[in-house]
Amino acid sequence: MADQSIPQARTPEAAQEGATAQSTGASGTTGASGKGLSRRRLLGTAGATGLVLGAAGGGAVGYAAAPAGATPLTSVGAGRVTFHGKHQPGITERLQARGHLIAFDLAPGAGRKEAAALLRRWSDTARRLMAGEPSRQDDTGVARDAGPSSLTLTFGFGHGFFARTGLEEQRPVALDPLPDFSSDRLDKSRSNGDLWVQIGADDALVAFHALRAVQKDAGSAARVRWQMNGFNRSPGATAHPMTTRNLMGQIDGTRNPKPSDSDFDRRIFVPENGEPAWMANGSYAVVRRIRMLLDDWEKLGVAEQENVIGRRKSDGAPLSGGTETSEMDLEKTDAEGGLVVPFNAHARITRPDQNGGAAMLRRPFSYHDGIDADGVPDAGLLFICWQADPLRGFVPVQRKLDRGDALSPFIRHEASGLFAVPGGAAEGEYVGQRLLEG
Repeated sequence: MADQSIPQARTPEAAQEGATAQSTGASGTTGASGKGLSRRRLLGTAGATGLVLGAAGGGAVGYAAAPAGATPLTSVGAGRVTFHGKHQPGITERLQARGHLIAFDLAPGAGRKEAAALLRRWSDTARRLMAGEPSRQDDTGVARDAGPSSLTLTFGFGHGFFARTGLEEQRPVALDPLPDFSSDRLDKSRSNGDLWVQIGADDALVAFHALRAVQKDAGSAARVRWQMNGFNRSPGATAHPMTTRNLMGQIDGTRNPKPSDSDFDRRIFVPENGEPAWMANGSYAVVRRIRMLLDDWEKLGVAEQENVIGRRKSDGAPLSGGTETSEMDLEKTDAEGGLVVPFNAHARITRPDQNGGAAMLRRPFSYHDGIDADGVPDAGLLFICWQADPLRGFVPVQRKLDRGDALSPFIRHEASGLFAVPGGAAEGEYVGQRLLEG
């Protein structure tokens, strides 16, 4: 868990002042005004915008239709992210309240042709659901009463995908398997996969609706390898936008790269002229299921917890002083001459300037999968980080953590995956088309 932050959403209170929640990246996120948006105002009508609504086969009425005087959508439900763009959605947008991660393996006998048809179906479903429309076939109606709720769907390819589709020569070097780490306790059945889908939304039913649609679209072409569910705070749950807290109660993600940084694109996205060409404007996602040993962690006093992290628990400020965003003084000492920020503090070890400039964009979800038979919570972090090259982003930092992070005794890495996430699909295209039809 690196010491980095995610751009946060504006609160409903801010929206009521006339602000709109915009996506922090190339994908366009549109929020609602303080008056709220009716479904008709949000998604438009054929006469007003030229958008054909309700074309879900057989002339069925789509989700956008609403009777006169319908209750306006809240600002949370009205948030919308566009599917088409330079980058795939779900990378630079703010943290969403609900998330699902699901990996598939291609079915025996399925190859490049079947994979292309599947990505075409998935892309069409993603476009429709992210616009607040029903899926094209056999829609369950689960999300009928909700707006888009900032839904995003993101698609990636695992290492094994390329051999199964006869595209080994197109497999990126950056997709080579991650090295082993001493802290790993990996369950292979919940790791890797040929295909990976990330789903995020600010409403649980909207997120589940998308998950179900993706699973149904897979049909006979692919079967589920593993699936994980996560959550974050809901927009507006705090008095003002702030960095989220993890299940250890720590503010988690203060030093995340920001899209406004001059080197953000270079660190996070494959350049236009990068290799392989089909990965232009794409990124690499490292996915780790990190279990937090909460019973052990909660036995520590607050001061001990702060020394493990290197930051105050109350407000996320570095132990060297200031506010959450203050620069950490790594050389500051106390009256006895000891380092104020311990040498093995998590926040010290994960700093880019302590790792040759290595940086990654963290966009995680917390998870809780119940209580074990011995009464221990199965809970922690679905760690997802984005970078232009994992060998220069995730790997150097994790190796450093492996050698002496004070947080290591309180966490356990239980699952892992690495996926190549191509750039966004242009209008009329599907995700991965340059790979599968190039």
